[in-house]
Amino acid sequence: MTGALRPAVADYLVMRRALGYRLARPEKLLGQFLNYLEESGADVVTVSAALDWAQLPVGASPNWWAYRLSAVRGFAVYLHSLDPVHEIPATDLLPQRPCRACPYLYSEDDVAALLAATATLRTPLRRATFATLIGLLAVTGMRVGEAIALDRADLDLSAGRLLIRHAKFGKSRELVLHRSTVDALHEYLKLRVRLAPGAGTAAVFVSTAGTRLLYCNVHWAFHRLVGYAGLAPGSGSCRPRIHDLRHSFTVHAMLQAYSAGQDGQARLALLSTYLGHVDPASTYWYLSASPELMSVAGHCLEAHLAGRS
Repeated sequence: MTGALRPAVADYLVMRRALGYRLARPEKLLGQFLNYLEESGADVVTVSAALDWAQLPVGASPNWWAYRLSAVRGFAVYLHSLDPVHEIPATDLLPQRPCRACPYLYSEDDVAALLAATATLRTPLRRATFATLIGLLAVTGMRVGEAIALDRADLDLSAGRLLIRHAKFGKSRELVLHRSTVDALHEYLKLRVRLAPGAGTAAVFVSTAGTRLLYCNVHWAFHRLVGYAGLAPGSGSCRPRIHDLRHSFTVHAMLQAYSAGQDGQARLALLSTYLGHVDPASTYWYLSASPELMSVAGHCLEAHLAGRS
């Protein structure tokens, strides 16, 4: 086999992306699957080959195996419509069980410890990049991918705003920044120009090689910073993740609204838009993991019921 399926996978990805899907991870997985087929001399997708490849990471979670197989399944459906010789793995071969991690809610001290831990990184640029990135995530609730995708043209520091383009579901939104955040970004950009003058990217956050940060590398570095910061897991399913900075921002925003006597429902609707959620139900899930917030909501409900009676 000499890569006969590679044009097909390219066409498949173009078609799916035209429908609004990003498919960064599935594209990587499908490339690995094609490598596996080529090494075995196969030019047809079979259920057996897909299943064997999906379970290659020995010791991986069943959900990860199921995800790998689902990436192949989508491509196999496309191939089968062109040539029935290609087989489609059944959806129940490796069933995926929905399992959301319990959010780790960072306190102000936790965030301060993470920022202090960036001092352990090797170069001045890397230290400044991760300190600014973590700080921005903590005070805006942005998704990690959104922050990595920021270009310098997306920042309007004179107006104290930043533009998030082509976010999840193809949505764009504008965020207003606090003065302290504007100052931090301004200082980072000055340092970036001095330490990475030859960077060939328009990205705000750059690596020591002068390129845009990679999602997987950011997660790996954050995991190390968690260790340096001494942050311990809340439980087996509640471990400090970089995405939990978004959860923490949402919870703290709602707690501040309640403590100020504001309308929680009105604040929830604003937060949902600010975070880029399509449905406020997604925002509510972020909040349901906070015992403090659930306690406040319970008191509000009790007061409402007492007043009605």
